[in-house]
Amino acid sequence: MGQRIDYNNDPSAPPANSVRPSAGAFVSRDGAVLLICRSDNGNWSMPGGAHDPGESLSHTAVRETEEETGITVQLNGIVGIFTDPRHVIHYTSNDEVRQEFTVVYRASYVSGEPTPSSESTRVEWVASARIPELKMDTSQRKRIEWALTQTEPFIDPATE
Repeated sequence: MGQRIDYNNDPSAPPANSVRPSAGAFVSRDGAVLLICRSDNGNWSMPGGAHDPGESLSHTAVRETEEETGITVQLNGIVGIFTDPRHVIHYTSNDEVRQEFTVVYRASYVSGEPTPSSESTRVEWVASARIPELKMDTSQRKRIEWALTQTEPFIDPATE
């Protein structure tokens, strides 16, 4: 298994060679947020992943959440659309360098117990106050902070 390396506004980042829509889920319950510790880089993040042909992007968010966490969710809103071209993700297994393109949905817990997968070494309901101490990429912090503090969806500014 390769690694995932996030670059944020880094002039030494490799140039993007792909754009692939992804979906994530912000799931909160009793003052805690559902988070995974990623197996490919050790960072904490919301569950989510790449959109597959033949499915809606909303289905991607539900499927990825269940695959990565064991938790079934129901979508009920949008946190935002995150497409900053200065954020690229290098997947060392195939040398793909993907430009960020993620829609993060708000979701409600339906059922299940936190269960790690091949993509997550840990799955936890993390108290909001504990999130700042976790090892996390700045893009995830931005998304989670927005979800916790804003009600309107985030939309990247129209810049080049």
